[in-house]
Amino acid sequence: MTSKKLTSKQEKFAQCVASGMTQADAYRNSFDVRPTTKSESIIEKASFLMAQVNIKSRVAELRAPIVEKVGITLENHIAELQSLKQLAREAGNYAAAIKAEELRGKVCGLYVEKVQHSGTGEGGAIKHTMTVNLVKAKCTSN
Repeated sequence: MTSKKLTSKQEKFAQCVASGMTQADAYRNSFDVRPTTKSESIIEKASFLMAQVNIKSRVAELRAPIVEKVGITLENHIAELQSLKQLAREAGNYAAAIKAEELRGKVCGLYVEKVQHSGTGEGGAIKHTMTVNLVKAKCTSN
C-alpha cells in the first residue's frame, strides 16, 4: 500500500496508467485540462506525477496482480531473450540474434530511445484522434 494518501485525481491517474494508458492520456483523463493546453505541458505534468514515489508505488501496486498472473519478471524476460538469441544464433539467423540482443539491452536500460511528438508539417500541434469520452471509457473499463 502507498505510504502517502493520493488525491482522487492522483488515484484516477494511477489507475489509468496501470490500465495501459499513456501518462499524457491518463493526465488528460484525470485532471482538468483546458483544450488550449499544450501537449508539452501535459507531458511534463504527467511525467512529474509519475516521478512521485507515492504515485509510482500505487501504479506498481495496481499492476502487481497482473504481473503475478502472467508470471513475467525482469529476470525471466531477460533470460528468455538470451535463450531466443542463442536459438537464433544456432539456426544461423543472425538478424534475429542481433534483435534479441538489442531488446535485452533496451530492457536493461542500455539504450535510451528519444521520441519527439509533433503534428503534421513543421512540427505543429498533435491532433488527438481519441475523443475525451473514448479516453474516459478506456480508463474506466479496466
